[in-house]
Amino acid sequence: MHLFDTYVQKLKYKVLREVAKHAYEDTLGDCYLDIPKVISPGPVSTMRCCVYKERAIVAERVKIAMGGDKKDKNIVEVIGIACDECPVSGYTVGRECRGCLAHRCSSVCPRDAITFDDNHHAHIDQDKCVNCGKCATVCPYSAIQNHVRPCERACKVKAISQGENQVAKIDEGKCIGCGACVYQCPFGAIQDKSFLLDAINIIKDSKQNTAYKVYAVVAPSISSQFVYAKIGQVITGLKELGFFNVIEAALGADMVAYMEAQELVEKGFLTSSCCPAFVSYIDKSFPALKPLVSHNLSPMAEVARFVKKTDPTAKVIFIGPCTAKKQEAQLDSVKPYIDCVLTFEELQAWIDSKDLDLPTLEEGVLDNASFYGRIFARSGGLSDAVAQALKEQNNTDFVLSPIACDGIEACRVALLKKQRNLLKENFVEGMACVGGCIGGAGCLTHGTKDKNEVDKYGREAYEKTISAALAQCSYESK
Repeated sequence: MHLFDTYVQKLKYKVLREVAKHAYEDTLGDCYLDIPKVISPGPVSTMRCCVYKERAIVAERVKIAMGGDKKDKNIVEVIGIACDECPVSGYTVGRECRGCLAHRCSSVCPRDAITFDDNHHAHIDQDKCVNCGKCATVCPYSAIQNHVRPCERACKVKAISQGENQVAKIDEGKCIGCGACVYQCPFGAIQDKSFLLDAINIIKDSKQNTAYKVYAVVAPSISSQFVYAKIGQVITGLKELGFFNVIEAALGADMVAYMEAQELVEKGFLTSSCCPAFVSYIDKSFPALKPLVSHNLSPMAEVARFVKKTDPTAKVIFIGPCTAKKQEAQLDSVKPYIDCVLTFEELQAWIDSKDLDLPTLEEGVLDNASFYGRIFARSGGLSDAVAQALKEQNNTDFVLSPIACDGIEACRVALLKKQRNLLKENFVEGMACVGGCIGGAGCLTHGTKDKNEVDKYGREAYEKTISAALAQCSYESK
């Protein structure tokens, strides 16, 4: 019934589901013994040297599903014993090498890393090679290729390298928590920490302690997930899990769009603060541009702040496609408002751990936000929303010139231009994931990135303007 892009993703889901089951049965101590037996059957059992190693790897997966290394604040972890099948990254010479006399490859090598055997076949000394690629460029036979590990290729901020024993190593000084490496690793050796147990405990405690209520804040990208059921049925499913109410994060997007429009007029230039991976990228790679980042909270944090102001007894769990949101929730500026963050992957595992059949449930209602808040889920949506907010605020004298950066590489180009005073635009919408939030690493499936579907979901919103959405909840901007 569920869509999974790869068996690795399905394996991750199985571990999460079983951990959730044990949490409800109060048998978490048995997880490390029981789960390897439950999930071992299948293709994965033939992928390692022995079943004992596979079970050891599964035990590490269980540990991360239960929260991972508490001392490590980064939300992405490497399972060292699972990271042993990829070839070492670097330039290598293939059998296409013809042993030519020109030796252009060695002539351009700045480190004298290329030598030749008796047949004039080239060889590259990996200890000397600096991966400049000049040899590959000049080879007339394209015999020199750069083999890059999937995780390193996926990481556009170059936070992954090869550490001890060639195991992937994450530089926390560069990592932005986007989760691209998590999704791209073919062996599932890189995982994002799960806080599913925290969410279950919050719900269980709320049933025993009726002094507080638990709210689910769901990202607008939910429109591209759970395709086997209707959104209203997912909302009912959340309430079956124990949530008191379900709120659209898109309402927070309406709030942020309205305030960012005001801030943009005041400052004349702004970069968005909605995507935590993008904000982290500026913080770590372009620190001089930090003053230009919007001072507003993200939609997740802003709507959670509003919920807790309205209901001081509230606890808020955010559910969306973003692994970086888990990192954002640890920030001092966000921690008071968000009690836990889950991905759509984790929500699916939670739902199935309780044997909830979503298509059989009645449809609940989810209608807090406007069209413009909902389209934050796709690249360009924030820019459209800010343009609408300026219009509703009658800021007709201000000329908005936005650039929607679709993916972290596009963000890098725009930020480099701004750093060199070459950027013509006055508003930078930064989305670390290609496609926007609908391309997030925590999605159930990554094949659905149709912006038209997001716009269709947006048009279903009862409120058609940002002002109307804010008025119906009596929200006042700061």
